[in-house]
Amino acid sequence: MRVLLTGATGFIGRHLLAALRARGHECVCALRDPQRLGEVGVATVAADFTRDHDAADWLPRLAGVDAVINAVGIIREHGAQTFDAIHHRAPVALFAACVQAGVGRVIQVSALGADKHATSRYHLSKKQADDFIAAQPLSHAIVQPSIVYGADGASAALFTRLATLPLLWLPGGGRQQLQPVHVDDVVQAVLRLLETDLVPALDGRLAVVGPQAMSLKEFLLTLARCLQAHKPLTLPLPMWLARLCARLAAKVPGSLLDSETLAMLERGNVADPGPVTRLLGHSPRPVTQFIAPAEREPVRTRALLSWLLPLLRISLALVWIVTGIVSLGLYPLQDSYDLLQRTGIPASLQPLMLFGAAALDLAIGIGILVLKRRRWLWLLQLALILFYTVVISIRLPEFWLHPYGPLLKNLPMLAAILLLMEMEND
Repeated sequence: MRVLLTGATGFIGRHLLAALRARGHECVCALRDPQRLGEVGVATVAADFTRDHDAADWLPRLAGVDAVINAVGIIREHGAQTFDAIHHRAPVALFAACVQAGVGRVIQVSALGADKHATSRYHLSKKQADDFIAAQPLSHAIVQPSIVYGADGASAALFTRLATLPLLWLPGGGRQQLQPVHVDDVVQAVLRLLETDLVPALDGRLAVVGPQAMSLKEFLLTLARCLQAHKPLTLPLPMWLARLCARLAAKVPGSLLDSETLAMLERGNVADPGPVTRLLGHSPRPVTQFIAPAEREPVRTRALLSWLLPLLRISLALVWIVTGIVSLGLYPLQDSYDLLQRTGIPASLQPLMLFGAAALDLAIGIGILVLKRRRWLWLLQLALILFYTVVISIRLPEFWLHPYGPLLKNLPMLAAILLLMEMEND
């Protein structure tokens, strides 16, 4: 059938598009920027959920369409991309157009928790669209997944990163209840609803959850075992402190944590797995099978590097910053001048060399922290360290025999810089 799919560049949308094409369906992807899709042989149509809030905007896009799947969603608001616009107003306009165009089947990918107990703006905006479509004379299904895991998903990257940390401070001790579901089961549920006459009970709503509810702590420890990572030490983080951290994290671009996501976590995210089990004809995949053996090593490596590389980068930045601060006067100036004298620097140039080098060290350290493109900065560091090493080796060779190894420590510094340069280049 000809299917209009929204959100095709998102996490669930990408998997839906691949599955629909594999099943022989003709897909039309509604995207704000059709060029982003990059899929050969897939029809696209321009659509903007931030402004297409009238049924008339959608009617021309539904010509010849047999079914619609709405998989658009955001976890954080940004500019015009608000929960009300993306989750409520645009979907309502789309569903109203589907009624007018006589679309045969409409599937709304919502979220578990978008119900009468919803309090977050995320869940409330989803619920508004769900309630609207439930009241329309349409053959429809409202899919409400729990936390969805998939190797290419942002939440999976976050959870596997946490699972490989040596220490975890979990809000409230990690007692919050989850029921994670694999993205493949979500996609299969959508396909079953699309291709059959099955309609979920409860006003067309279907909770898509894993077979077992578990705490956040249990989920992360299970992932750690699956990755064969060291079991992290878990400590409880008081909820008042967790809420403060969430407010601070909300100011970080791209962060998945803010006050709303923490509140949704506190509420819990569980449901009866019976309906989705009957729909699929088998039990959804358990967490212990989320990561296939063949995927274990690459997933574990990516998870480790996702926090080890930033830690290494920050450490290097601190080396340069602290060195610069110490050189500005914390270390006795006369002792610094004596060292410069021994390397052959004339007395008249010693202040310029000392304070100029200190300023350069500070600039390099700050640049490591704030610049997005750092390849030239890594090359500069390599050149400086090699230059310092050669000069000191010639003028102050005794530093090679110093018990604290000031020159020997340049070797791991060089290796760390090369590692960061190559990994960032990849």
